[in-house]
Amino acid sequence: MAVAHATRTSIRTQHFPESVIREMTRIALDVGAINLSQGYPDFAAPQSIKEAAMRAIQEDWNQYSVTWGLRALREAIAEHYRRRYEMDVDPEREVVVCCGATESMLAAMLGVINPGDEVIIFEPYYESYIPNCFITESMPRFVSLRPTADGQWVFDPAELRRAFNERTKAIIINTPHNPTGKVFTREELQVIADLCIAHDVIAITDEIYEFITYDGARHIPIATLPGMAERTITISGMSKTFSVTGWRLGYAVAPADLMIGIRKAHDFMSACAATPLQVAAITMMNLGDAYYQQLRTEYAQRRAFALEMLRETGFKPVEPQGAYYIMADFSAISTEDDMTFGLRMAKQIGVACVPGSPFFSRPESSRNVVRFAFCKKLETLAQARERLRRLRS
Repeated sequence: MAVAHATRTSIRTQHFPESVIREMTRIALDVGAINLSQGYPDFAAPQSIKEAAMRAIQEDWNQYSVTWGLRALREAIAEHYRRRYEMDVDPEREVVVCCGATESMLAAMLGVINPGDEVIIFEPYYESYIPNCFITESMPRFVSLRPTADGQWVFDPAELRRAFNERTKAIIINTPHNPTGKVFTREELQVIADLCIAHDVIAITDEIYEFITYDGARHIPIATLPGMAERTITISGMSKTFSVTGWRLGYAVAPADLMIGIRKAHDFMSACAATPLQVAAITMMNLGDAYYQQLRTEYAQRRAFALEMLRETGFKPVEPQGAYYIMADFSAISTEDDMTFGLRMAKQIGVACVPGSPFFSRPESSRNVVRFAFCKKLETLAQARERLRRLRS
């Protein structure tokens, strides 16, 4: 006699939230809203990169690569860290290329986290970190980032110290930060590093926005601080920097003993990242400093436009130091909760944003907050401004 099961889905996935970010994109497409929700550009990637990908396909780079990435790409990644951050990275033993930074993060957690371990996460957080804890059967422990009067997001060192204990295995550090745009300072990173060393904790860093910073803010990998190279998994990728989010190219850099587990997890999740796109990524890594300067200049223009747009329509945005998102308080516009307001924005105003809820463990922290992505053409932002003015009518 067959055994009846309460549900055909796993207990693990029953705890997963739906991705509100991607749901807002689907709604935007359905209702014709301007999509300022999901963080992907609506402008073209550099022509040289696209040509490199097409050449690679024509030259028959169309089969599996070595599971942890083409050697030439791993060498380019290692050279990137040596030249920019003076990090000594072995491309043979300390680099893995994955299908995006999202897979890199999951592979890292599967590679080093055990069931019952605690993982410290700064809140608000990128939404995939929590499902990763469910998958690894670990327990998230939250430390709050709070906006100050001068528009900086900060954490309380005492709260962070209390979060560390004998069960802490890792801390996730996302800098530049999604969704707040915070860039962690050297002093803040030193506080984190001292606690990691004292408690023998691994730092897992999400640095996918490393080249998008403003007003002199400087990205500093925590792996460059004394005592941290041997206990840090550094994650980044090509998606945001080169406007190719659909290519799904990311990577992790870690000491060899940690990389063993990360590579195993990656191997059995996706075997390898797309080979012709890896070939094109070598071209990306060699574009030179002028490209990154232009990237920052153009994003600074978009940020300035988006901040002015939000302020003039009644939002209270917190000015980001990095990445391409703005967290904005809408309490002066509406008394609705964030989900209701976000849906009305898309369906009635014609501009999609992300309700604050997916970024917080505590609903009271997100009730009056939404996130806007400004990785769009200036003309797209101008169209969004015209629609947002409907909020004032």
